[in-house]
Amino acid sequence: MDVKSRHHLRSDVVSALESSVADGLGVDLAGDAYERVEFEDSDWEVVLVDGAPEIAYFDEEPFLTVRGANAYEPAHRIVTVDAGAVSFVSDGADVMRPGITEADPEIEPDDLVLIAEESHGKVLAVGRARVSGDEMVGSEGKVVDSLHHVGDDLYSFSG
Repeated sequence: MDVKSRHHLRSDVVSALESSVADGLGVDLAGDAYERVEFEDSDWEVVLVDGAPEIAYFDEEPFLTVRGANAYEPAHRIVTVDAGAVSFVSDGADVMRPGITEADPEIEPDDLVLIAEESHGKVLAVGRARVSGDEMVGSEGKVVDSLHHVGDDLYSFSG
């Protein structure tokens, strides 16, 4: 991905970003340098935290990237999938009920969520919930739309 623009964020924008991530995910970013990056050939907008692509904007909402989630261990908005779902989720598939072992009960429809695998807790993808967390475990139906996953262009961007 070719970088279109790159600029440091003002302190008020950084404060709002840190508050949003802390409130939504229980994560304290505490970086020293924040840069917003826009790309030539993509709609992705990324925030580099101390040079690492740890935040992205999804429909203008800041949220951890897969790399950011694995660096910070978020406490909220986590959907856990079983081993059978890992390869599909890692390839960008939407998440289906049968693959889910548990979900944060505080998740509401349209929330951004992190999809993690159950054996090591590693985050594989970022998605948007179609249903509440209480309704995610079950036998059929798509419940999370995938937005960003391990191996996509955003994941491959190194800053």
